[in-house]
Amino acid sequence: MSSAWVLGAAATAFRKWPERDFRSLAEEAAEAALADAGLEDGRAIDGIWFGNCAMHLQGQGNLRGQHALASMVSQGRLRGPSPIVNVEGGCATGSLALQSAVSAVRAGDADLTLAIGVEKTFMPEDPATMLAIFAGGIEQLNAEEWQTFFAEQAERHGHTFAPSPHRVMFLDLHAIQARHHMRRFGTTLEQIAKGASKNHHHGSLNPGAQYRFEITPEEVLADRAIVPPLTRAMCSPISDGAAAVLVCSKRFLSNLDERAKDRAVQVRACALAGGRYRDLEAPSLTRYAAAKAWKQAGLGPSDIGIAEVHDATSFCEILHLEQLGLVPEGEGGPFVGSGATALGGELPVNLSGGLVSKGHPLAATGLSMIAELTQQLRGEAGERQALSFGESPTIGLAQNAGGSIGWDEALCAVTILERSR
Repeated sequence: MSSAWVLGAAATAFRKWPERDFRSLAEEAAEAALADAGLEDGRAIDGIWFGNCAMHLQGQGNLRGQHALASMVSQGRLRGPSPIVNVEGGCATGSLALQSAVSAVRAGDADLTLAIGVEKTFMPEDPATMLAIFAGGIEQLNAEEWQTFFAEQAERHGHTFAPSPHRVMFLDLHAIQARHHMRRFGTTLEQIAKGASKNHHHGSLNPGAQYRFEITPEEVLADRAIVPPLTRAMCSPISDGAAAVLVCSKRFLSNLDERAKDRAVQVRACALAGGRYRDLEAPSLTRYAAAKAWKQAGLGPSDIGIAEVHDATSFCEILHLEQLGLVPEGEGGPFVGSGATALGGELPVNLSGGLVSKGHPLAATGLSMIAELTQQLRGEAGERQALSFGESPTIGLAQNAGGSIGWDEALCAVTILERSR
């Protein structure tokens, strides 16, 4: 299998942007990724994978990428004959686009590919449609299946499943999992709050983060309750934004200048796993995606120097660290609570601010993780740069998941990047 390299990566700032459209966000991210790669334009791109979840709710049901990138094609910024493939996988959409772009390069079908994700989820004039975006992440045509499953599972494990039509239902699932983890392993509210506070601190150092303020663990706990034990400060916000990643082959890279070669980051693994109905205490699909990634990369958890994980709520960071094998099961709470995942800690996690502070524009989220890790591995992250013995980390991991099949997300991606010195 041929190697694949991240040549350029970028994200727009994540914000609530009702005044901006999909096209302007997509163009900003794509142009920034080209500039980051040192390319004058994108006419060498052999294929584009365009990720989006919600354009159909705003009038564009098909050929989303073709329309969002039409101006760049007509202006010669992208090559017209290059195929644009539209992908959607809930909150994991960006990583699904990346996996396809990486696979095309590894297979030898392309020398330069673009993965791009763009999302607008903030619609203050239409809250019902805004909720419908997220409802699409779980079965709607046979809803009685998951309704029965969650009710029975919650009762079996001593919980109550009582979602509200006025909030995103996934928060109820995370809340039950958090309460169960607390009861089973002794994880505490204070540990979850420290993780939220830590990521808000990281976000305060990130110019692209949606929330750029600090909040103490005590303030996290005192914030407005959403679904116990989760407070507002523990939950990712509604966000708009875009992110893009350029992936190239070793052959393409060999023809570039030394600066481009030096800044390129190798994709050691990009693995996917699908969710299934399982017991609350069974391993999650993140465990399986991670196992595939470790095998692809020929690496293990001890090799990882930095990580970005899908903290749709702050409890999720604890759970995913365990399922990735970065800490033993049941020890995620104490690990996060100790400060080990903070900037300067043993294993920095979500130095971007994570979803709870950086923001979560669905299709852009997974690709923004890759942009953050690429900056970190290059040593270009500024105030939030991770350092170990004075040097930036060499290997980073991103975990991005979306949708729901029972307690599992519907899809999970684990990507491992390495920058050689």
